Amino acid sequence: MKPKTIDEYIFTSPPELQEKLWKLHECITTAAPGAKEELKWRMPAYSYQKILVTFAVFKKHIGFYPMPSAIKAFAKELAEYKTAEGSVQFPHDKPLPLTLIKKIVKFRVKESKEGTIKWRS
Repeated sequence: MKPKTIDEYIFTSPPELQEKLWKLHECITTAAPGAKEELKWRMPAYSYQKILVTFAVFKKHIGFYPMPSAIKAFAKELAEYKTAEGSVQFPHDKPLPLTLIKKIVKFRVKESKEGTIKWRS
């Protein structure tokens, strides 16, 4: 059965990752109060006018998708992680960098409110 909500997504994830996912969810909702929560592309997504961030569980990591602008803005802080144009991989065997994630989400909220979101930079 496909999850229909973020809660269901977390509950259907591997049990050993659920606590980490709940912490990630709480971190995002604290940094983006009132953000709309839904599943997009089968991933938890948080948005105001546009999507702020999404995440997904993979075999060896949690993929976090804050868009290219955030990856560029936080390149130094993300240097120890594998990144791509709009994503970062947080390995399962390391703690989540929740303080950094909160900063990235707040950056995305600011972009959203200012209308400066660019999908490609």
